[in-house]
Amino acid sequence: MKRLVIAGGGYGGLKIIMNLLEDGIPKDVHITVIDRNPYHSLKTEFYTIAAGTEADKNVRIEFPQHEQIEYKFAEINKIDIEQEQVLIKDFKESIPFDYLVIGLGCEDNYHGIDGAREFTESVQSFSKARSAGFSVGNLQAYGKVTVVGAGLSGIEVASEIRESRPDLNIRLLDRGETVLRAFDKKIQNYVEDWFASNDVEVLHNANVGYVERDGVCNNGVCYLNDVTIWTAGVRPNYLVRELPFEKDEQDKVILNDYYQVPSKQNVYVLGDCASSAYSPSAQLAGEQGEQIAKILSDLLKNKEPSKPKEIKLKGTLGSLGKSDGFGNMMQQPMTGRLPRLAKSGVLWLSKRH
Repeated sequence: MKRLVIAGGGYGGLKIIMNLLEDGIPKDVHITVIDRNPYHSLKTEFYTIAAGTEADKNVRIEFPQHEQIEYKFAEINKIDIEQEQVLIKDFKESIPFDYLVIGLGCEDNYHGIDGAREFTESVQSFSKARSAGFSVGNLQAYGKVTVVGAGLSGIEVASEIRESRPDLNIRLLDRGETVLRAFDKKIQNYVEDWFASNDVEVLHNANVGYVERDGVCNNGVCYLNDVTIWTAGVRPNYLVRELPFEKDEQDKVILNDYYQVPSKQNVYVLGDCASSAYSPSAQLAGEQGEQIAKILSDLLKNKEPSKPKEIKLKGTLGSLGKSDGFGNMMQQPMTGRLPRLAKSGVLWLSKRH
């Protein structure tokens, strides 16, 4: 039997599973999928869990079932490249592989700031988003919430909490001179105006010195705070950072044109763990998953795989609560209800497929 192990059932991992099923899995192939959760998590919607506006069941999807696919729902202890096996917690035996796909996603990057890891909430995993939602939901009236980071995640978290809890005092700490530095100026201005009109305080040129249980120190000024949510950067999963592969300046694995590790070509990497010209996103991971699935399908059928085409992303969408949003659509910056509806449509398609 040819043994394919997929470490991580995120957007890229799920796309590989679905495409291999669609192409037909050869009878001599056994697939093992390892994920910490017994379902696929819609990570792009974790901000709704943190804000308490959606139930858990609305942001997860069941994995497809097939007689040649086995699921192990557990945390990975180690990826042993030399012995070609994956060691997981609570399982005595290791899981050997002939082909390995690594799609373990990312974790928060605290940039060495004291107290950030210990005293902040997060939206980087389902369990952490639940914890954030519990903390926010239990706040008394007029409680204080600080969101650190004004990228896409920070914007969606802050705006969703505002819509969910109009009584709270919300502060957004932005390291730059404007929110959403990667977006068009039209979008930046629109989002800034939305926060101003919805009574969310935005502090630009932020420089967090340290975080305490009940406060955040920014540029020498310490603000009393009830809940701090960290969205100020990510880095690849620590298991990937430990692997003996060549990496870029962001600790992402450098790959060849077939998503293979050059020194270990039966190992594939995608998503937040893979070096790429694009910023990490669910869309990018899904596109990479489709291409890796085609490569693997050819290899498993003893065919020579063709070189993947250059990926062309369709744009980025973000929400400002349930009825407002922003995004790049058809290569044009758009704001208001249309991009929010488009984001809801993408979510619906994700669940349907």
